[in-house]
Amino acid sequence: MPRTAAPPLPSPPGDRRRTSASVVLRSVLEHGPVARSTIARLTGLSPASVTDYCARFTELGLIREAQAPRRAGGVGRPHVPVDLDDSRFVVGGVHIAVRYTTVALLDLRGRVVVRRELKHRDADPRGVLERAATGLAALLAEVPGSRPLGVGVAVGGWVDRDSGTVVEHPLLGWREVPVRELLGAGTGLPVHVDGHARALVNGERLFGRARGSRSVLHLFVGNVVDAAFATGDEVHHGPRSQAGTIAHLPVPGSTEPCGCGRTGCLQAELSERTLVRRARAAGVVDGANPMDVLAAAGAGDPVAVRLLVERARLTGRAAELLLDVLNPESVVVTEVGVLNREDCLAALREAVGPERAAVVAPTSFGDSVLAVAGGSVVLDVLYRDPLSASPRLI
Repeated sequence: MPRTAAPPLPSPPGDRRRTSASVVLRSVLEHGPVARSTIARLTGLSPASVTDYCARFTELGLIREAQAPRRAGGVGRPHVPVDLDDSRFVVGGVHIAVRYTTVALLDLRGRVVVRRELKHRDADPRGVLERAATGLAALLAEVPGSRPLGVGVAVGGWVDRDSGTVVEHPLLGWREVPVRELLGAGTGLPVHVDGHARALVNGERLFGRARGSRSVLHLFVGNVVDAAFATGDEVHHGPRSQAGTIAHLPVPGSTEPCGCGRTGCLQAELSERTLVRRARAAGVVDGANPMDVLAAAGAGDPVAVRLLVERARLTGRAAELLLDVLNPESVVVTEVGVLNREDCLAALREAVGPERAAVVAPTSFGDSVLAVAGGSVVLDVLYRDPLSASPRLI
């Protein structure tokens, strides 16, 4: 006899409650100020459940009544819209790049309140993380009265989210660095750690133009080149969070040497180090900052323009390959030329092809993207499980 599929197991009550709390708070984020009755209609939850969750969120200080009660047509019970309370709490955001660390404070809407860049004296992880903790403390002193919920850390390389560890970051020379433990000791706050491409997928889904997309690909092109992919409400991590490693994809025709011993790897070809080295060789810049190449292009230097456009075009070819494999509904690219120049964005989209060019866009966060990457790590934790995360974070 043919077998019949077993009915799906019901979700445990705790999972259902966590999911319901998440969708209610996300509805307030996306639609607020919004009436509780509207939240019930949008989420499919009962009005009583929505009222209960909103009461809990109000107690925790996450939402507040948006205005005085008003009556529809002057009769009936008043409708009291609720909205996020973005005046009380902040989260810390830390993004660790090859040359510097960005530290920032963000509100519950993912908006950067204040940020700083801290140049690395060296790549020693303890020193880098100690300076990040000191930098966050200084920022908190600039925003008196704010309460920090926690700290999110975004970094390139191989990052194990579950253990809060940077397993390997070849450009920094880091191996098995316990970032959560070290930064937690330095700040006294809960710390959550993830790869920067995955962090920005969550940021785009929560606060950016990818909100509502059923599947999102994020391509990050800096000194580190990596990618992240989300379907529905889940970012794919893979075993020990190794998903999204594309640094060593081969680039046809490239002879750029890579630290892995081969030539023509994607990260070696697209790295900001490679961009700046080529610009120095051409006499365009004399330093190590890719923003100097961007400034030279803005001043009309044709070599700088060519270098940036070629890099954007090759980024588009990488995006095209990932589009073929993953077929996402939307693609977000973080790359300095694409973010700042229309000719680079056009070259990116041209390489992707006219049929899919419209689904490709630069990051939503402009020059705040690295700060948002860090903050999004901890904000994702909050919005996924607000009733459990909030008391723990607070």
